[in-house]
Amino acid sequence: MGEARAARPYDVVETSISQLAADLASGKVTSEALVIAYEARIVTVDRAGPRLNSVISLNPRAIADARQSDAERRAGRVRGPLHGVPLLIKDNIESADGAATTAGSLALAANVTGRAAPVVRRLADAGAIILGKTNLSEWANFRSSGSIGGWSAVGGLVRNPYVLDRSAAGSSSGTGAAIAASLAAAGVGTETDGSVTAPASFSGLVGLKPTVGLVSRSRIVPIAHSQDTPGPMTRSVEDAAILLTAMAGCDPSDPATAEADAHKTDYVAVLEGASVKGRRLGVLTYAAAGFSPAVDALFADAVAKLKAQGAEVIELKDFQPPDNLRAQEFTVLLTEFKADINAYLASTPPTVTARTLADLIAFNRANPRELALFGQETFERAEATAGLTDPDYLQARADSQRAAGADGIDRLVAEYDLDALIAPAYGPAARIDWGAGGGGHGGRASSLAAIAGYPNLVVPMGLVRGLPVGIGFLGPAWSEARLLQIGYAFEQATHARRPPTYIPSLESTPEFLDATAPFSAKL
Repeated sequence: MGEARAARPYDVVETSISQLAADLASGKVTSEALVIAYEARIVTVDRAGPRLNSVISLNPRAIADARQSDAERRAGRVRGPLHGVPLLIKDNIESADGAATTAGSLALAANVTGRAAPVVRRLADAGAIILGKTNLSEWANFRSSGSIGGWSAVGGLVRNPYVLDRSAAGSSSGTGAAIAASLAAAGVGTETDGSVTAPASFSGLVGLKPTVGLVSRSRIVPIAHSQDTPGPMTRSVEDAAILLTAMAGCDPSDPATAEADAHKTDYVAVLEGASVKGRRLGVLTYAAAGFSPAVDALFADAVAKLKAQGAEVIELKDFQPPDNLRAQEFTVLLTEFKADINAYLASTPPTVTARTLADLIAFNRANPRELALFGQETFERAEATAGLTDPDYLQARADSQRAAGADGIDRLVAEYDLDALIAPAYGPAARIDWGAGGGGHGGRASSLAAIAGYPNLVVPMGLVRGLPVGIGFLGPAWSEARLLQIGYAFEQATHARRPPTYIPSLESTPEFLDATAPFSAKL
């Protein structure tokens, strides 16, 4: 430990997993030194400096785990590219390291389960070091329509590392901000609808929402079993492929993953020679225009670059999802949340006194910090639902999944012989606004993949006045390998990602101040 602390600090900023793996293999750095470097950066960037508030807790066993990893390497046992690499996970994912799993809520502040989610076990088995847990929109943004993206009673408000008064989106806000700021090599978020892809887009990251059932959801605080899934959030497509390769697979405790082993592959290997030449990409026109002239122009340039690389791009002007699709989705989420959260709470240790959704509602009413910024009407509506046998729920679930899946993504891919669907992922981050709920995400395509349970890959597309904007690549079930190939080819052709800038506000930049000064001041 003394030698690691005395050595020249290793520069972790913007360092990829493959570079970390190479430097670990060559002896340039140890896993212990990496943990020390990332923890120091968390102190400097997250707790002081810009104060991103992106990390809720650090793993007290991270140094010990890193030393064990280094010992295994010295003994000739290297588990793969993640061996000794520090990762951050969202604080709705259980880890068996003594840390609570809070989902950002004070009601779960004592939720130390002693269990590791299967996805965490898979990452650990691949050699990764769990560095800590990241802040999130409390209850994964499912307590109120007025929720402020990135705020939780436990962790406070996550700030966007590009422009600090802008939203980091939700609900995997902390993972997005932390990985953009190089507080770990990569991270894991979770998504029900937009919770990986939005913060990835807002923080200039690659974010992949996998097919529901490719990655286990067990031991993760739920919203809805029809749509929930963990997903990687990284600074490159290759890093996302490395994480997904470790994360994917069957889990007997999650029946949705029964087919995962039959569909998973080595997602890193498929990137070799990846190209969009000859690929047919369908533009979801309904979701591709009208964000702003700047976003429209950025997407048009992205399409032009895809065409220049040999892709054939087809405008899907006649497709429009049903007007009631989001309403049907909300019915599904409300009903499943009550059933799923009650089941989860029943499995928590006795230190968690809230055992049902009704108990959570009562807890929030009794704790002023919980309701200081917004209410819990979504919780209350979920509590009023009639259960998983309710005919209205069953109809909404069948209709919405058919509209988004069989009659949506599947039909478009088959009818136009497409390799993927594309659209801007989201607009640039809005200003954090207490009165307006912290800034909307502005995404239009994410719900199609989320409701269908299909994959959605977001890759940085460029900047609008210093704020990142991503492009979304959507496909049918189990098409992660193809989406990663396309996204990798786009990434390598554009290199659109830029590191964060940590500026206080756009209005503090010289360009804005110069443009808004009276013209007479220039005379």
